[in-house]
Amino acid sequence: MTTVAAPGISTTASTLRRLYFVRFGFAIVWAFVMFTTAKHLGPLAMTLLVLYPLFDVAAAVIDARASRATGSPTLLYVNVVVSLLAAVGLAFADASGIPAVLRVWGAWAVAAGLVQLIVAVTRRNMGGQWPMIISGGLSILAGGSFIAGASADNPALTNAIGYAIPGAIFFLISAIRLGRAAKGN
Repeated sequence: MTTVAAPGISTTASTLRRLYFVRFGFAIVWAFVMFTTAKHLGPLAMTLLVLYPLFDVAAAVIDARASRATGSPTLLYVNVVVSLLAAVGLAFADASGIPAVLRVWGAWAVAAGLVQLIVAVTRRNMGGQWPMIISGGLSILAGGSFIAGASADNPALTNAIGYAIPGAIFFLISAIRLGRAAKGN
């Protein structure tokens, strides 16, 4: 089935496509660097953990600006607030150890996943959103597992890597699928 994209949708899809490619690259690099540091809650690991939601803030701002032509970006601004709170929460959770970090990371994954899921459902007419719908749903489930995993005998930060890599792959798939809408046909 071929959908014809309206000019606003074409412009938004083009911006989202570029953004999703960037998000894919960031998440893959982040996961690789995090893999080398995640055994301990040191300064580099904490910097990376705080950086991830801050990158999400920047991406949500770009997404919201691009989405003005095709709909209300209100939920994207909610995601900005959620991700800013997560970054601050992670910075403070550092003092309490890995379980606290995993609880904050999990709460952020649940909230950001819910926003991603709702935004993607509202953008279905643009195309390329099924990967984002699936990713949002998986983020909610992963967030719950981080929160539950915080109570384990030996909680580990490496689970965060497992969160970033599938998300990166879904961003890549969505970016590729947005190609048609970005071209306006």
